[in-house]
Amino acid sequence: MTKEEVEQKITEYPIFEYAFFDPAEINFYPAVREICKSECPQYGKSWSCPPAVGTLEECKARCTDYGNAFVFSTISEVSDILNMAETLATRGEHLEVVDQIKEHVFGNNEDVLILTAESCAVCDDCAYPETVCRHADRMYPCVESHTISVTDICERNNMSFLNGYNMVTWFGMVFF
Repeated sequence: MTKEEVEQKITEYPIFEYAFFDPAEINFYPAVREICKSECPQYGKSWSCPPAVGTLEECKARCTDYGNAFVFSTISEVSDILNMAETLATRGEHLEVVDQIKEHVFGNNEDVLILTAESCAVCDDCAYPETVCRHADRMYPCVESHTISVTDICERNNMSFLNGYNMVTWFGMVFF
C-alpha cells in the first residue's frame, strides 16, 4: 500500500493530525525504556510492554524493517484532564479508530506494525507471562515500549502534542 492510498482512506476517520515519516529517521531512546521500568506499573505485566515486547535491538529492528510509517492523533474533550479516570476513559474511542484503520485501511492481508498509547487493556488480566497473548490480533504494543518518544516524532513533523487544558491527545503509529 502506498502513502497516497493510506492518506486517501484515513480521511474517513476522526483523526486530528497525522504525518508520514521514514522509520529510519526515528531516534530510539534507551532512557524511555528505563522510564517504563522505573515508573510504569505495567512493566513486566503485559504483552504490550517491556520486557515482553523484546529487547531494545529487537524493537528497533522491528520498526525499521518497514519502509513507511505514519503517526496520527485523536483528541477527546474532558472536564478535568487531571482526573485520570475520566482521561483514561477516553482511550477506548482512540482504540476504536486504531482498530478501524487496521481493518479498513490496511486489511488483514497487509503486514503492519501498530503501536499505540498506554499498555493494552483488552483483557482484565493479561496472560503475561504464563501463556501467550489471548488477543494478539487486538493487542497493540505501547509506542514507548519500543523506546520511541512521541514528542520527538511530533516536533519533527509539526504535530501538536498539547491541545488545551481539557483535551486529551492520543497517538498511534502504523508501520507498513
